[in-house]
Amino acid sequence: MKHIAVIGAGTMGNGIAHVFAQTGFSVALIDISEASLEKGMGTITRNLDRMLDKGKISKEDKTRTLENIHTYTALEDGLEKAELVVEAATENKELKLKIFRQLDTLCPENTILATNTSSISITEIAAVTKRPGKVIGMHFMNPVPIMKLVEIIRGYSTSDATTQAVMELSKDLGKIPTEVNDYPGFVANRILMPMINEAIETLYNNVAGVHEIDTVMRLGMAHPMGPLQLADFIGLDVCLSILNVLFDGFKKPKYAPCPLLVNMVSAGKLGVKSGEGFYDYATTRKAEIVAARFS
Repeated sequence: MKHIAVIGAGTMGNGIAHVFAQTGFSVALIDISEASLEKGMGTITRNLDRMLDKGKISKEDKTRTLENIHTYTALEDGLEKAELVVEAATENKELKLKIFRQLDTLCPENTILATNTSSISITEIAAVTKRPGKVIGMHFMNPVPIMKLVEIIRGYSTSDATTQAVMELSKDLGKIPTEVNDYPGFVANRILMPMINEAIETLYNNVAGVHEIDTVMRLGMAHPMGPLQLADFIGLDVCLSILNVLFDGFKKPKYAPCPLLVNMVSAGKLGVKSGEGFYDYATTRKAEIVAARFS
C-alpha cells in the first residue's frame, strides 16, 4: 500500500495522518471543514516541531512528512487512489454508517475500509457496505504519534486477508497491533471505561476527592495518569458515549454511567476540550488545579 485516506482531521484523524505520512505513505486527509483541516495540519506541524527539537527527526523528515499530506473538503476528491481508508470522524454511529455507505460507493472495490471507532460494532458498520470482508476496526490510541498500540477489530465477516494486511501495515507504522473480536467496547474500553466509571462513582459517593482517587491509582497501581484525569483527557462526552454502548450491548448494571458523569456532560463540562472537567484547565492544560466544586 502506498496511498491512504483519513476521514476527519480532528485529534485522532490528524494523528493517524501524521504517522502514515511520516512513514512514507501518501495521505489524503479529508474533512468537510476547511477550518478543521487547517487546525489539524497546524497540530501535525507543531508535533513535528517538538520531535525536531528533541532530535527524533530531521528537518528533511519534517518537510517530507508535510509534503506527503494532501487535504480535501470533498469526500470523493481524495479517494481515487486510496488502498486503505481510515475513518476517524466523531464517535456517532449514524454518522459513521452514512460515511461507510458513501465510501463503499466511491472507493475502488479492492480498497480496505477501516474505522477508528473505540466502541461501535464493526459488524454493524460493515453491514451497510457491499464489501463486509474488507471492513475492519483500526483503533489507534491517543496521542497517535506516541502510543504504540493499535487494536485491530475483526467484524463477523472480516476476512483473514484483510486482517493480515492491516496487522502488517500497523507494524510498518512502528505500532504493535493486537487482534480482538467485535463485541461492545472491544478489549481496551470494555476494561478501561468501567474502571473510569467506578472512579467517578467513588467521587460521587464521597469516598474520596479527585486528587486522592487519582493519587491512589497512580502511586498504588502504577498508572501513569489517574482515572479522573484520564477521563478529562479522553473527553467526558466520549466516556459517556462508550459506556452507553457497553450498557446497551450487555444490558448489565455495571456498565450504567454514573449520574455524576451524565450531569457533567449535560452541563458541558467535558474535560480538557472544554476547559473544565474533574480538573480546571482555565490556565493550564495540565491537571494541577482541582475544580472548586470537588474541593
